[in-house]
Amino acid sequence: MLSDAELGTIEFIRNERSKHIRVRILSSGLKVTLPPRATEAEAMKFINSIRGKLIQKQDKLEKGLEKRNILIDEKTQLQTLTFLVEAKPVERKNIYFSLKNSTLQIEFPVGTDCNETKTQEFFWNGISHFLRKEAKRLLPDRTKQLAAKFGFDFYDIKIQSSKTRWGSCSRAKSINLSLYLMLLPAHLIDYVILHELCHTREMNHGLNFWKLMDKVTDKKSKEFRKELKNYHMPQ
Repeated sequence: MLSDAELGTIEFIRNERSKHIRVRILSSGLKVTLPPRATEAEAMKFINSIRGKLIQKQDKLEKGLEKRNILIDEKTQLQTLTFLVEAKPVERKNIYFSLKNSTLQIEFPVGTDCNETKTQEFFWNGISHFLRKEAKRLLPDRTKQLAAKFGFDFYDIKIQSSKTRWGSCSRAKSINLSLYLMLLPAHLIDYVILHELCHTREMNHGLNFWKLMDKVTDKKSKEFRKELKNYHMPQ
């Protein structure tokens, strides 16, 4: 691992199955996959040859993340599936979370700069704690209900903290759902769950998969998929 003044932290990961040097662009740096015989020096030579493009893509990614970020401050009125999130400055020394009467109240010390990354991370760690509890309470049962209704079967279901996928399904029919599904309205949560249940029969996104999705969503899969793109996970 090394630090680059322009690109940030560059992390090297060796993969015995990889045949080429691969670069994954992050807002904070790069993750570089090395095939067995490649050296870090060779990887840096490749990175330097496309440095300009990497910087441009990194800047674009960072701007995109800024637009997607869900800022928590005293103006916040964030509605999740089961509770409303509100935040307010009070005369106290620490940040406090309290979930009562379907409202998650966040109290933070007067003078706190809510735009600071560390503050937002603290807020979202607290919110995620309650989202996870609600997700574990509701999503497994909802998945079982939808599976029974449409004749699907699955092996297992887990609630994870993924910020890149709403859900996934393995070939063993094990379903993973992100706790951030709780930020979606109920019909889109059902859409994601049904999407993963359909993958228990069709592991690709081919014609048969979307025919099945249309069948279980009353021909609204295209409409719901488009609507889902308007929602983002906190970054």
